[in-house]
Formats: sequence, structure tokens, C-alpha cells
Amino acid sequence: MRNGGVRRAAATTAAVVGLLTVLTVLTACEGAREGAGSGASAGADAAGAHAAGAARARSASPVDPTRVPGVGARWQRRIPVGSRQVVAVYGEGRNSPDATIVLYLKRGTDWERVRGWPGHNGKKGWTPDHREGDDRSPVGVFTLSDAGGVLKDPGSKLPYTRSPSFAAPRWWAKSYWRDFDYVIAVDYNRVKGTPPNDPVRPQGRRKGGGIWLHMDHGSGTSACVSLSESGMRYLLRTLDPALRPVAVMGDKAALKRRS
Repeated sequence: MRNGGVRRAAATTAAVVGLLTVLTVLTACEGAREGAGSGASAGADAAGAHAAGAARARSASPVDPTRVPGVGARWQRRIPVGSRQVVAVYGEGRNSPDATIVLYLKRGTDWERVRGWPGHNGKKGWTPDHREGDDRSPVGVFTLSDAGGVLKDPGSKLPYTRSPSFAAPRWWAKSYWRDFDYVIAVDYNRVKGTPPNDPVRPQGRRKGGGIWLHMDHGSGTSACVSLSESGMRYLLRTLDPALRPVAVMGDKAALKRRS
């Protein structure tokens, strides 16, 4: 009986040890499973995020090549039907002087990006209601009809007027002296078919005028749009009256307006 009791006690002890071992293993496995589960969960989360991103990309409105990029319906409607060249001026912000200028050409029904340049606009940004001296560029769609400058015609397709009268005043900072070596008139409050520096303002002087594309001096302007000399040369040689070029210009938020 004593021997049987000893054997039963030993068996019981062994069973307890075995059970503890199993429980220890199970606990370790659970910990491992939690660790694996975290990794699996992270992987599942990443996969889910990727799938969600892909779904959003699929559901996002596709780029419409028949519309100028970044330009909402409000301004898209104002691009003349016959226009096949657009100089889009994307201002960085309503109060920012920094801009990107992009030339688009319409081939068939689609607008294609031709070339782009960094540049500047009014030193105080943009306004839909430009006034003389406000240092903001006007937001809108404007035809481009005439060009000119201090330097000889580089091969402009737009009517080009060369005159020393375009020269910036020498009391301006020297960095501004070459601004008007080349200019393209933006048809804002001016008479089309006249030199860019024609002083006539059909809507009155309070509405401002003399808004040009011209050469960049590295900072904001009084209201014009500026870009590099090479960019101005390219535009002068490329903008074609037969293609009815227009400028679509404004800060990015304003240009995206639908109504």
C-alpha cells in the first residue's frame, strides 16, 4: 500500500509537472502568437491601407485631357472655344508672389503640356478685383494679342513693337532694369492691337493696367507675371495669333473654382 501510494504520488507529481510544462508552453506560444498576430495584424493593416488607397485612386475623378489641368469650370468656360494655346499661371497662394507658368497646346480635343517655368506674380498675391497700385495680379482669363520690348524682335509671332520707351526707369533697383527687354501684353483693361505700353485704359485708371508677361528679377512684381528670359523667348516664338492664345491666371485655389 505504501509502495502503491508512493507510485500514485509520483504519478501525480509527474502529471502536475507535465501540466505545468504544457501550460508554460501554451503561455509562451500565446505570447508568440500575439507577437505574430501583431505582425500579421500590421501586415493586414498595411494591406488594407494599400487596398483602400487603391480604391480611392480608382474612385478619384480621372484626369480629363479636354480640360486645362487645375482649372475649374468657372474659368474653363471662359476660355474661348477657338483658343488652342493657354499660358496657365498657377500662383502658389492668394498672398504669395510665387508662381509656376505652364504652356498648354490643344491637339484635337486634348490639352497637352508643352513647357513650364518657375516665376512670380504680384508681390502681394492675387485678386479677382484688381485696382491700380494694389500690388496684386488679376485673376481671370485674358487674351494675349501684342508683344514688344527693349530688345529686337526674337522671332515673335505676335505683333512686336521694339522701343527704348519700354526700358525700366534707372531709378529702380538695378535688378529690375532688364524686366521689359521682352514683354507680352495681358489684355486686361487695354486696347488690343496696340503696343503693350499704350496708356489707354478703357475701364478707367482705377482698374489698373499695363499687366504684362515679362522677364523675371527674382521676386514679386507690381501686378505682372514674370519668368526667365529663355521662357519669354520661347513664348514669343511660340504663341501664335492664329491659335488665339490666352492667359489663365490666378492662385491655385481661385483657379479651381467651379462657379
